Amino acid sequence: MSTPNRSTYHHGALRPALIAAARALLDEGGPEAVGLREAARRVGVSPTATYRHFRDKEALLAAVAAEGFREFGAALAEGGRAADPLAGIGAAYVDFALAKPGMFRLMFSPLLAAGDPELRAAAEPTFEILRGGVRAHAPDSEGVDAAAIAAWSLVHGLSHLILDGVLPKADAVSFKRAILAPPNGAPGLKVPWER
Repeated sequence: MSTPNRSTYHHGALRPALIAAARALLDEGGPEAVGLREAARRVGVSPTATYRHFRDKEALLAAVAAEGFREFGAALAEGGRAADPLAGIGAAYVDFALAKPGMFRLMFSPLLAAGDPELRAAAEPTFEILRGGVRAHAPDSEGVDAAAIAAWSLVHGLSHLILDGVLPKADAVSFKRAILAPPNGAPGLKVPWER
């Protein structure tokens, strides 16, 4: 991979350039691979230049995760336009996790400071989209929050089971279909230890 030089960004665009470099590092090696020094090197600036925009590695990771949550929210909102909004949101959730595993792991990782306001502002609307999908199924339900957490747990757990290799990625579509819109008994669905 070639290293960009200082001419790859212009005055005022260092922050987005550092975030883009951090995303590339994230895709290559996960959250642990992201660092201010390496992001600076890839952008072509001195490591000290990064401190004008990020106080530390956690701040850079929070900015990357916030960007991820905005993309995630857009994907969930698109899924919510399906004929069955809750199933569409669930499918979009799993699809995002499988398409962007490094970002997905970062977004829900303990590496991030819980108090980052940009991250919180980006993350909170995603749960509201999920809550809206639950309301579409049971608009008069008083337990919308509990049902939304249950739905979240289902798709989050399924995503991790596939990402971690417990369930085969090749069967992700079948698992997603069976779990999110189960036919009577989900015939033919087998977990790896039953094969």
